[in-house]
Amino acid sequence: MRFKSAISATALWCALFLVNPVSAEPTPETSIIRVNATLQEYSFIKPWEKGAPSPRRGLGALISENQVLTTAEMVVNATYIELEHPSSGAKVPAKIVARDYEANLALLEPAIKNARVFEDVVPMERTNAVKAGDKVEVWQIEDNGDGVTTEVEVLRVNVGRYFLSSSNFLVYQIKGSLQARVNSFTLPVIQDGKLAGMLLSYNSKEQTANILPMPIIEAFLADVKDGEYQGFPSLGIGFAQTLDEALREFAGISESDGGIFIRKIAKDSSADRGGLKKGDIIMTIDGNAIDSRGNYEDPVYGKLSFSHIVRGNAKVGDSVKIDVIREGEPKSLDIALVRKEPTDYLIDPYMFDRGPRFLILGGLIFQELTRPYLESWGDSWTTRAPFKLVYAAANPGFPQ
Repeated sequence: MRFKSAISATALWCALFLVNPVSAEPTPETSIIRVNATLQEYSFIKPWEKGAPSPRRGLGALISENQVLTTAEMVVNATYIELEHPSSGAKVPAKIVARDYEANLALLEPAIKNARVFEDVVPMERTNAVKAGDKVEVWQIEDNGDGVTTEVEVLRVNVGRYFLSSSNFLVYQIKGSLQARVNSFTLPVIQDGKLAGMLLSYNSKEQTANILPMPIIEAFLADVKDGEYQGFPSLGIGFAQTLDEALREFAGISESDGGIFIRKIAKDSSADRGGLKKGDIIMTIDGNAIDSRGNYEDPVYGKLSFSHIVRGNAKVGDSVKIDVIREGEPKSLDIALVRKEPTDYLIDPYMFDRGPRFLILGGLIFQELTRPYLESWGDSWTTRAPFKLVYAAANPGFPQ
């Protein structure tokens, strides 16, 4: 009897194991997808032409049954995108569900059904727990399908540039040696088996990299859910630090702590619509004191630029309370946050996935002013291109 009971118990355990198998730890081979894209840039010297096609290979994280997260830079000006199984090599054409060049994020899914691409690939969980001093892993895939993991350390968390020079968001700065791979343009960053961010750039000389963090990714994905992507809001101001004592005395804040001086306000921006004025001194935003350099004390990450309050902690349609000093008197304003589309500006602050509009009249070619057109003057375009055009492009939303 005792022998039979043992057999029965073993059989029962096996049956339970088969019904509820122990979930394996996620690995590069089981949770990420190769992303292949063919890019073709537009010509801004001959606006009727396009450049030669060029390939780009990176990695994306499977975040649902059929959706892959990658960077917008990975698919910029793409004429063809495909998803590839990390090991088997099964491929399927992909389409873009949503993309945001300012936040440098894109969400892809198959354009046609092909179950083999996601065969044995498990969607990743996500984590917001990363902070300075933590260890994280960067995942890569060898040509033969084997996974490579590299442990790196998070040095600091601050606000910095992603893909566009005009857009600043929360960023993790890491240090560690990464190996070059053919599909290493975009790489997932992992903490404790969960997706923590996406690699943006890597400096091989200093062995440092910038990571697009999960708080920005979560805000992007939440916005995508309802099918009407709105993007990240902005305040729409140009400001000056108030470290100079003469400026502080002129502004009437010599006896106060902190504050930033509003130098200009973009037309139809959140600040413009909300009643902020040139010359105002911003003292607090949503109860967060702003210091003389434009930083505030974040409860999670420490000292950060005030822009994170607007672009990281709020969404389009939210309101923020801003306390200012105006002509020496305190004033409080409730600012409804909006986002201006690139096409809402007189001069697009950036232009992708289309060429410049142009007109040929009487043998002359007229085209809209764009930053890529100015960059055709070379690396020193800011000094070599016509000054008035450079100034207009640098201040597309401000009165000229």
